[in-house]
Amino acid sequence: MSKHILSGIACAILLTLSSLALAETSFPTPKEADWTAKTFTFNSGDKFNNLRIHYYTIGDKSKPAVLLLHGTNQPVRSLLAKGFAGELFGPGQALDSSKYFIIIPESIGSGKSSKPSDGLRMAFPHYDYDDMVTAQYRLIKEGLGLSHLRLVMGYSMGGMQTWLWGEKYPSMMDALVPMASQPNELSGRNWMMRRMLIESVKNDPAWAEGNYKQQPPALKTANIMFSIATTGGTLAYQHQAPTRALADKLVDERLAAPVTADANDFIYIWGSSANYNALPNLNRITAPMLIINSADDERNPVETGILAGEIKQLKQAQLFLIPASTDTRGHGTMMLAKFYSAKLKTFLASIPGHDKQ
Repeated sequence: MSKHILSGIACAILLTLSSLALAETSFPTPKEADWTAKTFTFNSGDKFNNLRIHYYTIGDKSKPAVLLLHGTNQPVRSLLAKGFAGELFGPGQALDSSKYFIIIPESIGSGKSSKPSDGLRMAFPHYDYDDMVTAQYRLIKEGLGLSHLRLVMGYSMGGMQTWLWGEKYPSMMDALVPMASQPNELSGRNWMMRRMLIESVKNDPAWAEGNYKQQPPALKTANIMFSIATTGGTLAYQHQAPTRALADKLVDERLAAPVTADANDFIYIWGSSANYNALPNLNRITAPMLIINSADDERNPVETGILAGEIKQLKQAQLFLIPASTDTRGHGTMMLAKFYSAKLKTFLASIPGHDKQ
């Protein structure tokens, strides 16, 4: 499968698995671990025992810590790919892993962290982005024993969580870098498409109220449709598929790919964005911000002008907008760090360090 095909399925611009071999990278092999919250209370009021948060770390814990947050349905491995980690984690790069302690948690509902498919299915507590951020904070404080972060940086869902981090824990970090995100509530095409993802699966008879015996067929088609509509870039898609035959080839290859998602996990994690809205509390953010978006982001269209108005409410914030081209990938552009690595390095160099860990 080509990397263009995989990008559509995973809602991110990834390289093929063969290109992800860590032996080919210039940073240490990530370490994996679990941290368990013995008790966790969700915003819904539901209490959960032994909530598991799986996470990866790279580098020396004594160095300034960087928290990286992934996107929805996006495997952490995408943040370890050459297009991202290969441009950021190496010697002399913006997030040089010999100078920083890099922490990449898997959110509630993702990867090896606690999720509905562990067994509870639709009886699993409904969670939101605020719950995810609270769990991340507890991992940092209770699990890793850190009191301060050099940087919180995230993409898409992780970008929205970065806005929340700045509001909930304003003195916790030196800097914030939300990417492919905005602080306002989900609306317009962004929320409409997310809602249709959920409805498509729930309206498939094979879903059986979450008690399916095999993954509902709608799961694959809904995921592919959402990916084509909101990730990839208009110019890039036209460049890749300038004829109907080539466009059909892209679709056929995606349809032939195996389903790796779980329907209940899928419903939960897309639904977790429903009550997101960081806009009312922007005045709580005190850390300097570098907001990175792409001009061809289908989920956060620059034409709306929303972010231009919101940024005026922030004390220290700058927007870095990546121009659209045949090389960018719309909402998935952030997985190609070559477009902003130099800007990120300059930004971090301008932010005074914190003397506490």
